[in-house]
Amino acid sequence: MILIRINDFEFLVKQNISILEACKYVGITIPRFCYHETLSVAGNCRMCLVEIESMEKPIASCVTLVEEGMSIWIDTPFVKKARENVLETLLLNHPLDCPICDQAGECDLQDQTKTFGGDYSRFFFNKRGVEDKDCGPLIKTIMTRCIHCTRCVRFGSEIAGIDFLGTLNRGTSTEIGSYISKMFESEISGNVIDLCPVGALTSKPYAFKARPWELRINESIDTTDSTGSSLYINFKESEIFRITPKSNIDINENIISDKARFSFDSIKTNRIKNLFEFKLKFNKIDWFSFFNSADNTIKDKKSSIFINNELDLETILLLKSLSYSSLNRVKLNGVKETSLKDNLYVSEKYSKISVLDEGVQNVFLFSVNPKIESAILNSRIRFKYKNNLFSIYGLGRSFSSNIPTNFINLNIKNCIRIFEGKDKIVSKVIMSSESSVILIGESLKSRISSIDLLSKNIKYFFPNIKIIKVENGCNTESMSLMNIKPLNSKVIKNSGASWFINLDDTVGTRKLLNKFVDSTFWVNTHGSKLASCSQYIIPTVTNFEQESIYLNLEQRPQKTYKTLSSFFEARTVKNIISSTYNIEVKTKTSFVDYIYEMIKFPNIFNTKENLLSTNFLDKGFVKIGLYPLKSNLEDFYCSNVFTKNSIVMQKCSQKVRKNSSNFFD
Repeated sequence: MILIRINDFEFLVKQNISILEACKYVGITIPRFCYHETLSVAGNCRMCLVEIESMEKPIASCVTLVEEGMSIWIDTPFVKKARENVLETLLLNHPLDCPICDQAGECDLQDQTKTFGGDYSRFFFNKRGVEDKDCGPLIKTIMTRCIHCTRCVRFGSEIAGIDFLGTLNRGTSTEIGSYISKMFESEISGNVIDLCPVGALTSKPYAFKARPWELRINESIDTTDSTGSSLYINFKESEIFRITPKSNIDINENIISDKARFSFDSIKTNRIKNLFEFKLKFNKIDWFSFFNSADNTIKDKKSSIFINNELDLETILLLKSLSYSSLNRVKLNGVKETSLKDNLYVSEKYSKISVLDEGVQNVFLFSVNPKIESAILNSRIRFKYKNNLFSIYGLGRSFSSNIPTNFINLNIKNCIRIFEGKDKIVSKVIMSSESSVILIGESLKSRISSIDLLSKNIKYFFPNIKIIKVENGCNTESMSLMNIKPLNSKVIKNSGASWFINLDDTVGTRKLLNKFVDSTFWVNTHGSKLASCSQYIIPTVTNFEQESIYLNLEQRPQKTYKTLSSFFEARTVKNIISSTYNIEVKTKTSFVDYIYEMIKFPNIFNTKENLLSTNFLDKGFVKIGLYPLKSNLEDFYCSNVFTKNSIVMQKCSQKVRKNSSNFFD
């Protein structure tokens, strides 16, 4: 720690930090445009000028390091006049279109001009105009408003891993843009909207729809992947207008994926509004008629309930209790014995995202493409790679990545030999490193019999290895915690009544549904072609219309809050199943109370000693399949039921596929 003076007050601050960071550390705010905590320092806006004793000119505080005994002045008349001149220069070519700008009300240029700017301008020349750029269906550009802070340029090259935007020309002709007009092909491209301090880059779906002071804010999480990024939902009355990131150091820091930001339009697209029963044709019915008809359908028949890995935790607990209380008349995913593990845990076999900050030297991608399966986790890996320069190895089929990756195209047997210490080259790399991380993809479940047993064996041979499971579904860890097998052909058997809850309309699901010749209940948020093959079509709510609990890829419990009212006749799955089978919904159990306590106090989860552990299978063999190692997710924008029904996501997917090619140039 060193001693400095700010406005004649003495403070102790850290060494080797800038003046701007030191002022922020002691609670003093210095205005800035180009500086951002997650980006490198550019020092080109000159808004953060301060005065240092014994120096004739003001200096930029973002690029100047503090020194012992330094005396800094941040609000002298000299500094105020310098900032006023900077703002006057920035406004030379800035258009006077604040009434029609989507950034109005939350614009840094507006706020700082009012606080530090003057009330007149000395220039009377014509303003310069800049042509707008085409960045795709997500980002709207009005480049005349740009003040050349280069935040978007640094974000693309440093975090997104794509040099899409850059600085063109020189002097008064300087502008920000792409040399070739095309889509900003990045899974986290929408974050430049939050980074832009003016209205040059705004949300295209949000354009001209609302003002920020008209919107209400609610907290939620991202349910489009297993990362569980924290979100702010901006809504008015019964409509969501935009979604913005909530800062969460443990998970997503201050960025979110494009799926989480723009897929909310599917709330009103292709939704199931009413209940339907098929009798020669589909007839609209009410809930009273449905329960009467369902009682006759499931009476004296065995029932099977099939779910995917996106159903919330409390609903899974209800379905699990139903499978026990019905004397084996109801099966959950076709499995008879689905006993609950001891308690919620952070397993010693799997690690948290924070291990990437602990001096990692090697990262192994085992049948996973984090760029598509978990864009936020991939951005954190890229950020650490750029700063620490650790090595990344891809095991299996190669894929497009924005991080330099050494692909080792081996089959699954040879990959396991690496982690058994039998490979002469790669095994030595693991042994010589102090810390390594393995990212295991969800597609590995179809290639081996037990991921838990494989992870235990890897930890046995290499205790210094940290393992992170990357799942596609937002609540896959809840199903693993309760020993519920994923939906596949092995757990399918003919039954009298079959419930298909929140399943995705895919080729595999259609093959499974065609095996049932008796009564089927299609419970989903959106309509599909597969729904027309069922006897009953029942609407349910989305995660924006109910309170739900999910476990992310590191088994961290998180909660979504109800933002909108139910869509027409839609009800929650808990209410539908409990009313149909006449069972009581238990809202308070020791397990659920423990979950809610961890949601309320996240430090309980971060402190590993406060968590209970569970026992893994100690004996057994891992059966290996012959399928090739590759990610089972190909399209980032259309990965589940919710995103597939989003018009914005469909446009992005179409744009990416149009720009891609199957042939070499």
